[in-house]
Amino acid sequence: QVQLVESGGGLVQAGDSLRLSCAVSGGTSSRYTMGWFRQTPGKEREFVAAISRSIGRTGYGDSVKGRFTISRDNAKNTVYLQMNSLKPEDTAVYYCGADLTTSYFPTTRTYEYDYWGQGTQVTVSS
Repeated sequence: QVQLVESGGGLVQAGDSLRLSCAVSGGTSSRYTMGWFRQTPGKEREFVAAISRSIGRTGYGDSVKGRFTISRDNAKNTVYLQMNSLKPEDTAVYYCGADLTTSYFPTTRTYEYDYWGQGTQVTVSS
């Protein structure tokens, strides 16, 4: 059973940076496409970024391109989301997901992911 645990959320001011971590256990993260999504109350979970299995291709949602960077440390079995130039509209609960089987990339829909973490809150004040 793959388990994902997010960490690194918090309260920051607009323009600040934050790095989220997603620790993977019960499996090898480099074998999965890993994704970050975010969700605010009353809205659907929104795709933020993904990194492909093996070669580590990356993909981003339009609202975060140029500001966020997804990466992985295979030795630590951890995926990161570096968030720079944060805006109040980035405020959300951020979730990490693992896609074990999809053959195409990027995977931007929640149903393409097999496992999810519990989420970490990011709040950006203006």
